[in-house]
Amino acid sequence: MISNPVFLSVIVMIVLCLLKLNVLFSLLVAALVGGALAGMPLGTTMNALVGGMGGNSSTALSYILLGALAAALHKTGVATVLARSIVRWVQGKGAMLLLVLAAVASLSQNLIPVHIAFIPILVPPLLAVLNRLKIDRRAAATALTFGLKAPYVALPVGYGWIFHGIITDQMAENGLMVEQGGIWRVLWILGAAMIAGLLVAVLITYRKPRDYQEIAPKALARASHSEEEPKMTRRHWIALVGAVSALAVQVSPVGSLQIGALLGLAIMVVGRAITWVDLDEMLHSGIGMMGFIAFVMLVAAGYGAVIRETGAVQSLVASAGGLMGGSRLIAAVVMILVGLFITMGIGTSFGTIPIIAAIYVPLAASLGFSVPATVLLIGTAAALGDAGSPASDSTLGPTAGLNVDGQHDHIWDTCVPTFLHFNIPLIIVGVIGALML
Repeated sequence: MISNPVFLSVIVMIVLCLLKLNVLFSLLVAALVGGALAGMPLGTTMNALVGGMGGNSSTALSYILLGALAAALHKTGVATVLARSIVRWVQGKGAMLLLVLAAVASLSQNLIPVHIAFIPILVPPLLAVLNRLKIDRRAAATALTFGLKAPYVALPVGYGWIFHGIITDQMAENGLMVEQGGIWRVLWILGAAMIAGLLVAVLITYRKPRDYQEIAPKALARASHSEEEPKMTRRHWIALVGAVSALAVQVSPVGSLQIGALLGLAIMVVGRAITWVDLDEMLHSGIGMMGFIAFVMLVAAGYGAVIRETGAVQSLVASAGGLMGGSRLIAAVVMILVGLFITMGIGTSFGTIPIIAAIYVPLAASLGFSVPATVLLIGTAAALGDAGSPASDSTLGPTAGLNVDGQHDHIWDTCVPTFLHFNIPLIIVGVIGALML
């Protein structure tokens, strides 16, 4: 097993990511190493990688269009108005404020899919409120990371539609057909585990008051534009209609995120929430916001194709099955922990799926796991790294907002709390669920 090309290739990829080499280069080098160890000519390896990239082309387009829609919504200011209005309504109520932060962050993944773009607008002006209430910012980081992660894991809309689509496509690439619309019927279990982790963090672990120094006005001069109560204008309402329409298309029989994003943009243009000439800017912003992730998805799919082309997956599965002694319990634990290791290094749940699906699908079949159990294993293994990984935008985003005054540490105040409160419940639920399904 130790000399297996696939095993060594994955180790190379993980080590390079942990050494902070850009994930794209890490994937490319790991693919070349895997191909070379399997005796594949360099040209054959690159052809397999480039040919396999088409497997995620739909996902890449979804990211670009969703990024354009997010840029348009951001330009109209509707996300800022809604978020700040809600937070103003509950300020003074510590636990409620944190739960609302989690809810607002959740909306950034589906209804108003701006992802982490809302954080620098919303969070810095709230630090004075958090300080006055003596709220532990570790709880705030946990709430924000929950909202950035749980919705795409459990709900088949927005980024969740992309996440579930990647699972469906990559399982199909490896010989196991599943319906994308049914993925949420398994992964809602993971969402429930994360809700439990959030409540423990907010109501128990970080409930004690924590003192922070008062923020100097200059520190937030660029982050806080106005203390006036935000109001909804016609432009905001049209932007909201566009966002809701994009969501409605995703959950309709059409089930297309791309069409939904185009419809949302069209409604905003026709309603003059944005102008025709703004579309160039929106597309460029979308590419800037999501382009790198889209390319990671393409290269990750190509890497998965190289892994399959080596022909070493079956021998790895046989070796791993022998080491596990046929025990599904040991297999579930090992598979989930390997996924955690990979995703922690890469920093993206989405890019992990093509890598682990190539190994997990045949391994799960050989050990007698059901199709729902296989979905849960892949979903859990992929989702783990977004909470706790120093390289994940689900942790980098909250830190950027909470550390404006230099009083919030990325590792100890964001990564460690989110790892403990989300990854531990996910591992437990993933293992138990895989054995029961």
